[in-house]
Amino acid sequence: MALEEYRPGTAFTGVIGRTVEESAPAWPAPLRARPGAPNVLFVVLDDTGFAQLGCYGSPIATPNIDRLAAGGLAYTNFHTTALCSPTRSCLLTGRNHHSNAMACITEGSTGYPGSNGNIPHENGFLSEILLGQGYNTYAIGKWHLTPADQISAAGPFDRWPLGRGFEHFYGFLGGETHQYYPELVQDNQQIEPPRTPEEGYHLTEDLVDRAISYIASAKQVAPNKPFFMYFCPGAMHAPHHVARAWSDRYAGAFDDGWEAYRQRALARQIELGIVPTGTTLSRNDPDVPEWGSLAGEQRRLFARMMEVYAGFLTHTDHHIGRLLDFLAAFGELDNTLVMLLSDNGASAEGGPMGSVNENLFFNNVPEPLERNLELIDELGGPTTFNHYPWGWTAAGNTPFRRWKRETYRGGISDALVVHWPAGIAAGGEVRTQYNHAIDLVPTVLESLSVDPPAHIRGVAQSPIEGVSFAHTFGSASAPSKRVTQYFEMLGHRSLYHDGWRAVCPWPGPSFAEAGMPFGQPISKDRLTELDHSGWELYHVEEDVAENHDVADQHRDRLIAMIATWYVEAGKYNVLPIDGRGTIRFLEERPQISPGRSRYTYYPRTEKVPTNAAVSVLNRPHSITADVEVPPGGADGILVAHGGIDAGYALFVRDRRLCWVHNYVALEYPSVIATTEVPEGRHRLRFEFEVTGAPDIPRGRGAPGRGLLYIDEELVGAADVPVTTPLALGLTSGLAVGSAPGAPVCPHYEPPFEFGGTIHSVDIDVSGELIEDDEATLRRVMARQ
Repeated sequence: MALEEYRPGTAFTGVIGRTVEESAPAWPAPLRARPGAPNVLFVVLDDTGFAQLGCYGSPIATPNIDRLAAGGLAYTNFHTTALCSPTRSCLLTGRNHHSNAMACITEGSTGYPGSNGNIPHENGFLSEILLGQGYNTYAIGKWHLTPADQISAAGPFDRWPLGRGFEHFYGFLGGETHQYYPELVQDNQQIEPPRTPEEGYHLTEDLVDRAISYIASAKQVAPNKPFFMYFCPGAMHAPHHVARAWSDRYAGAFDDGWEAYRQRALARQIELGIVPTGTTLSRNDPDVPEWGSLAGEQRRLFARMMEVYAGFLTHTDHHIGRLLDFLAAFGELDNTLVMLLSDNGASAEGGPMGSVNENLFFNNVPEPLERNLELIDELGGPTTFNHYPWGWTAAGNTPFRRWKRETYRGGISDALVVHWPAGIAAGGEVRTQYNHAIDLVPTVLESLSVDPPAHIRGVAQSPIEGVSFAHTFGSASAPSKRVTQYFEMLGHRSLYHDGWRAVCPWPGPSFAEAGMPFGQPISKDRLTELDHSGWELYHVEEDVAENHDVADQHRDRLIAMIATWYVEAGKYNVLPIDGRGTIRFLEERPQISPGRSRYTYYPRTEKVPTNAAVSVLNRPHSITADVEVPPGGADGILVAHGGIDAGYALFVRDRRLCWVHNYVALEYPSVIATTEVPEGRHRLRFEFEVTGAPDIPRGRGAPGRGLLYIDEELVGAADVPVTTPLALGLTSGLAVGSAPGAPVCPHYEPPFEFGGTIHSVDIDVSGELIEDDEATLRRVMARQ
């Protein structure tokens, strides 16, 4: 006899008598997806340009992504927001990034409704919707959607993946991570990677292993239960980390430079139908030097940086192929709606010279060519945090102009591959309809025959702002439903309307033409000037690469489009317009715990993320460790904050107290005690006295004097000529008692666990210092 079931929340449909014999049972019906419902797989690449996938004209091998395009659809008019977190918020909610309070990355949030970094719960995630439709839901890899001050062990956790409808999360919460030493989180708990780099560990492989495990574990129990997986490897964001064997596949492939890459890519794009016949390249960017003008050593270094990037992408494609092969072997691939895309255009954060340590960019520190050349053979390995120069960025966005962070097409036009054999009859076709990241959610819902819910967990839902493009699955000639779309990123603005684009670049069409670098504030008067004479107009339906500014010929149209931009800005919480870049990181933000001048940390606890940890930069401070040293002594980390890209560490080595500051991997000023740490219980202390002002625009933090004490007795002192001005390690937090992950300095091997007992570590930023007359006299004399 079939079980009697009734919908939970409705009346019991069985019979209740005096006894079981007189009664008939009925059960609340389990939540089940509709029969045959497809799986949904989002694959979100990072910082991948329009011309960096093989199926979009790239010379880089991406055979597994290419086979998705060959069996599905390649969209050529897909757009993002020009930055990662804002785009990702669109992908998961179907609302614009300012509607999601995500005008910038969470670390760059400001105190305005469109920019505070707290995605409203009334903007429900696709994961929350599909969880309510009987789906398993998994988030794998990069998240970067939780306010930066809320990713510590103190929570709150309602904006972590498990708080937004995902049943499992395995990945990292920030914007990027070391691929060999990632800051891993499983569900709501920090964990260490299962292997070391020496044992062959790489994050992308680990993420695919976990993705396969989650799906297989559920399918073996409930084979008919569909899943939604949000799969986001750290690739292709810096650091470009991959084993040398992958990079060496491209030895010599880019020796002819970025202009040659652009020419080859455009020819291939025209051949594939990715851009129309007759498309011409956007101009050679004034910020990008001609390849032939570079010195031989520069070309050698820059070509190798691109070889590493290419190897990283092919490596990533290989592991995406493992996931696809698993789904095929499981019989699930044909009925999986796969949407593979990039979150923005290729990244220029490597600067004009490329980088062996991307954190130099975030600290305004120029790249020293000689130093980078010394590390050329280490590129892609665990000792670097590398990124290529922006000549390759421009090439990767062929045929468009500019790049990530800017709203020319190079920053916002991205690859989108859709593959679903069970639901899309066409294969290997190109689609040219205009669409945007906010359109994915309604497209998925229409494909699944699911209506957007009015409420999620009791919260009334806002209208979805995207429109479905599912009607294009079966028709290359179907009209675009999206007619208008605004763009704004870091003060750079544009508007698409019915085949035309108006663009107001900030600080200008290029840094060279603007006469100022990225990230400058926009004053009220300057904004007025920009709205009067700073807008450009392109008929992109005919001029896809934005080569011909026709603002003078179509002044009335341009004025109307500027007005429309402001209408959209008012509708979606875009204002105020904020052109600031890295300086946003200094904005004061609410914290879970009220601001204080003394912080206490303990061993055997989770790392404290940088945004939740004490900031010691550019201020006097002290670090005091209350320890017990066993007979025979003990070495190891007392406290470490940061990673190979920047940070500091206080530790005992060879029984001597040591402090080392990692100034963005360029210098390692240190203080080493002149005497050994004795056995027993002691207070080991470091003090930093600021002796000068920081020069933040030039990438130099406050200089000072470092002093070491054992039980208030001075045991070491040294001048510290420079410190990191803005950002410590991009991927590592503060740890006590051991330092797993990429080491702050070459003076220890991780995790370098302390061999004694640490009761606590106090960090004081009140400015109170132990005064030592003799040390004061030495400091005064040293400054004469």
